[in-house]
Amino acid sequence: MAAKHDKPKPGETPPRQDVSPAAMALDLKAGQLSAENQAYFDKCLEKLGFVPNVLVCYAHDDAKLSAFAAFYNDLMLAPSGLSKLEREMIAVAVSSVNRCYYCLSAHGAAVRQLSEDPVLGELMAMNYRAAELSPRHRAMLDFAVKLTETPHQVGEADRAGLRSAGFGERDLWDVAAVAAFFNMSNRMASAVDMRPNPEYHRQAR
Repeated sequence: MAAKHDKPKPGETPPRQDVSPAAMALDLKAGQLSAENQAYFDKCLEKLGFVPNVLVCYAHDDAKLSAFAAFYNDLMLAPSGLSKLEREMIAVAVSSVNRCYYCLSAHGAAVRQLSEDPVLGELMAMNYRAAELSPRHRAMLDFAVKLTETPHQVGEADRAGLRSAGFGERDLWDVAAVAAFFNMSNRMASAVDMRPNPEYHRQAR
C-alpha cells in the first residue's frame, strides 16, 4: 500500500490494504475490511491521495482499526474547546519527547498545514520551548509534556496552571486525553517500527 500511488476505483479491494514492509516491521496479513472501513480508506484516498500507514497497520484486524479510528477522530476532529491546531501541537510535543518518527512526521505536517507556518512545525518537533508561544499554548504543552515524562508528578498545581491560562474543565480533560492517546500511539508505532508515508515529508514546506 505505502509504495503505491495509483488511485483505485471506489469499492475495490486494492493492494493498499496489504500490511507491507514499507508500513511496519511486523508481518501481519491484511484482514477483510468492513464496508465502513473500506469507505474510510476511500475517503482518505480522495482527500489525501494516500491512506495513512497507521491505518494500514491496524487493517490486519477490522475491529481494532474501527476502535482506533473512532477514538482518534473523536479526539482530533470532534468539537472541542481546543482548536485542531492545538490538538496537533500536543500530538507533536508528546511525540517529540517519545522520539516517535511516525507521529512526528505525520503530525508535524499537520501543524505546518494548520498553522501555515513551517517554522512552527519544525520547532514543535524539535523543541517547543524554543517557539514564541502564547501563554495558553505554553501552559498546554507544558502540561502535556509533564504528563508524558513524569505523570506521577502531575497535581492540582498543574491543573490550576491550565485554568489560569484560560482552559475550562472540559478543555483540561481534552488536553490530557490527546496527550495520553499519543503516548499510547507513540509506543505502538515504536514497537512495530511504523513508517510514515513519504508524502508527509513534503507537505506544507
